[in-house]
Amino acid sequence: MANTPVDVKKTTAVQSPPTGALQSFRSEMDRLFDRFAGSYGFPSFRRMFDVEPFWRSETTFGAALPAVDITEDDKAYKIAVEVPGMSEKEIDIAVTGDTISVKGEKRQEHEEKGKNRYVSERSYGAFQRSFELPDGIDRDKIAASLANGVLTVTLPKTVEAQKQQKKIEVKAA
Repeated sequence: MANTPVDVKKTTAVQSPPTGALQSFRSEMDRLFDRFAGSYGFPSFRRMFDVEPFWRSETTFGAALPAVDITEDDKAYKIAVEVPGMSEKEIDIAVTGDTISVKGEKRQEHEEKGKNRYVSERSYGAFQRSFELPDGIDRDKIAASLANGVLTVTLPKTVEAQKQQKKIEVKAA
């Protein structure tokens, strides 16, 4: 499959973090894992598996989540999302406030008829991944493409953000 552009929608509404029972449950589970890890001398599981602090991933309870890789180079951040078998029409990307969300839904139906048999299979799956945008992103140039089952969202850095990078020399003591 060739590189296919995917539409990126920009909106102004602000998405609030999960609240109520779900947030309370997540906090309690985080504390439980922290206590377990600390008692055996392991680093916190939550910190070990969380993505970088300025990226926030939110999901709805029970959603199937595709694997995501987040990388950075001098000019941009890139979010690669595994979406095998999906087309660009089944994926929705939106920037809302300081959050970028990737949503998708796949519906697949298979029917087979034979002399003495009938097979009908249906599978449905929806997901949503949301990430907090770091400072210094050129929001007007955010782009997405789909190739070989991998959605790549490119978040280009502004010229000012690229200039702010400075290499620090490490000296022997």
